[in-house]
This record gives sequence, C-alpha cells and structure tokens, in this order.
Amino acid sequence: MLVLVCAAFCCLGYFISVKFLYDRLKRRDVFRPLPRDRVQGFLSVSSQSPEGGIPPAVDAVRALFVTAHPDDECMFFAPSVLKLVESKASVYLLCLSSGNFYKQGAQRRQELLDSCAVLGIPANRVTIVENKELPDDPKAEWSTALTSSLIFKHIRTCSINLVLTFDEGGVSGHANHIAIYKALRHLASVGRIPEGCRVLTLHTISILRKYLSILELPISWLLPSSFCCVIGRDEYKRAKEAMLRHRSQLLWFRRLYILFSRYMFINTFRAVAVETKHVKIY
Repeated sequence: MLVLVCAAFCCLGYFISVKFLYDRLKRRDVFRPLPRDRVQGFLSVSSQSPEGGIPPAVDAVRALFVTAHPDDECMFFAPSVLKLVESKASVYLLCLSSGNFYKQGAQRRQELLDSCAVLGIPANRVTIVENKELPDDPKAEWSTALTSSLIFKHIRTCSINLVLTFDEGGVSGHANHIAIYKALRHLASVGRIPEGCRVLTLHTISILRKYLSILELPISWLLPSSFCCVIGRDEYKRAKEAMLRHRSQLLWFRRLYILFSRYMFINTFRAVAVETKHVKIY
C-alpha cells in the first residue's frame, strides 16, 4: 500500500512539473542557446525584450534547415521552425531529395511546399534537390563529398548563419538523415563552415522518450542542450496541419506519430564544433 501511495505521489509530482514547465516555456518562448562567447551574432538571449519574448537580435538569424525527404521538416523540426519563424528569423529549407522511393516524387514536392506554407517558410526559400546520386532509399549511401558541396553552396548563396539538421543517429536511424550529419560534420571539421555560422543537430532520443509526447518535457529540460524549443497548443495545431499536408504519407502509424511523438512539441539541439579557417561569404 505504501508503495502505491509513493508511486501515486511521484506520478502526481511529475505531471505537475510537466504542467509548470510547459506553461512557463510556451509563455516565454524560451530558447536555451550556446554561451554568449560561442554564439556571437547568432542568438543573444541573455536579456529578454520588455514583453518577455524573443530578443530583437534573433531577427538577424538566417536559418537553414537541411532535411533528406519531404515531411522531415514538420515530422521532426516543426517546433524549431515555428519558433524561428515567429521570432522573425529568415528561415530556409534545403531538402536533398523529392522522396521518390515509391515513385511519388512530383506529388511529394508539392506536399512539401504546402507544408512549408503552413509552417511559414515561403516557397522561394525552399529548395528541393533532384539528383540520381541522392536517392530516397534507406539502403543508399549518399556521397559525403556531393552532399557537403550542395549544403556548402546553399550556405554561401543564402548567407546562412545558422544550420539545423539531424545528428549522428538521424532521429529515426534513416541512412539518408545520417548522411546529412556526416556531410556537415565534414564541413565543420575541415573549416568549410563560414565564420559566424553555427551548426546545430537535433537530438536522437530513445524510443520510450520519443513517444511520451509532451510528458517528455521535464527530461529534455533537465538534460544539457545547446538550443531548446517548446511549442504551445496553437503552434502544435499548425505543426499537425503541416503534417496533414503530406497526404501521400498519412499511413496509420504516422497518424499515431502526430499524437504521441515528442518531436511534435519539443526540439533540443546540440552544437557541432566548427574549425574556423575564416571562410567568408561574398
């Protein structure tokens, strides 16, 4: 009996902490950035604006999300996309395939544009790559040289100062996701990332945490991260609406994903160490 009472109190305490953190974070639009000395000119959040929202410095951010397939942008990155768009950052998307695994490439291209419109990314900031050497295929090995050259070109062309993508686990373990991480890690390690540009990778978490939905929040908040985004109910509705634009992908398990995935509410990133060789953007 005592064990049951203790378990009940523990559960109650956990739910209270979820409620407290969720209300606090969605109200304050909290971003947890890198320390000031490592973030120069990219995000400055040490002083809140008078209204308690995102500080004015954020509007100087030119953020590039690098994904592998149409639907990655909302399935995994919706919280950070929505928060950056809300903060008046210039948000770009580079999708390295049209998702043609089931010969639906043309349809999926349009679905991606429709999804981005819901998330707030204009069509003229969305680039979809069609290259036979970068097929939508979990068994395909994407060339690190080709992938990194495409990303580097986009960073330079759009004067990007913040890149967000997958980490070494690829969130879902998909080989194409992991290939993007390897390409960006290569660029960072050889000093090809322009000076002042930061690279953040989305945490891959355990499957248990992944499907706790918003209940996972206290864990994400307590664990270290370089950048943390949490969205409220209205923003979740937009993320869900963006996901629903990918009609060709709405199988039963993806509908469950929309309901239970923590990535629909929370994004946490870690920074990639960048070797600086003063590559400038002209």
